[in-house]
Amino acid sequence: MIETVILMIVIGVLAGIGGAVLGLGGGIIVTPVLTLFFHLDIKYAIGASIVVVIATSSGSTIAYLKDEVLNLRVAMFLEIATTIGALSGALLTGILEPKYLYILFGLLLLFSAFNMVKKLLNKNKSNLSTKDDKLAEKLRLNSSYYDKAEKKQIDYKVENIPGGLSVMFGAGLASGLLGIGSGAFKVIAMDTFMKMPLKPSSATSNLMMGVTAAASATVYFFNGSILPQVAVPLALGILVGATIGSRIMQVLPARWIRIIFVPIMFYIACSMLYKGF
Repeated sequence: MIETVILMIVIGVLAGIGGAVLGLGGGIIVTPVLTLFFHLDIKYAIGASIVVVIATSSGSTIAYLKDEVLNLRVAMFLEIATTIGALSGALLTGILEPKYLYILFGLLLLFSAFNMVKKLLNKNKSNLSTKDDKLAEKLRLNSSYYDKAEKKQIDYKVENIPGGLSVMFGAGLASGLLGIGSGAFKVIAMDTFMKMPLKPSSATSNLMMGVTAAASATVYFFNGSILPQVAVPLALGILVGATIGSRIMQVLPARWIRIIFVPIMFYIACSMLYKGF
């Protein structure tokens, strides 16, 4: 029992670091580990994952707020669509069979991995918007941050708000249905659709995924899907890992972290799809 608790804490630390750096949430790592290596029923793995996602968000957001990396106005505006999606997804969980959850989770992991590969291949391409979006200006969503890796202030503009809202609803649906922070969708919505830089996208995603997971947590708590003996040690490790990861993300180019995570995500995705089919 003690060995298992220590192992859970270590897994939590690693997942917290990865989740905070990439803005993916610890759940996308923890849920496959619990089901594939600990043979935990996916229902309880998802319940633990929801707690893990909230812990990841709590541990990393403090540092991002202090260093003014995340865009708080963007987060709160987009969270409207995400929370609605999360509640819808949580209610659908009891209807779907576990094998469909394995398949959906595997596909989501593959989608995240392919998105990372795309970012790696386009390393020299600027993603910053030069357009003046009237809705973004009206909502005061444009912002700036200090990049510690490049050692300079970066001003950026936000565009395509409706597209971002649509992807955020899908992100919330994935969070409630699969028990993850769906950070991949959130980062994609901000980085690809709304043309925000990667670091503010990742930091803002970390804040949002905690709010999204909290919206789903009530449903999982009352249907008995959250096991304290699994969720608590994971959450403790996640808090430490997310705090460390939030510091690493600001001084280390995300490219190097992606290079490490891409093969891991492909492996876990294929394993989950195999188990589902």
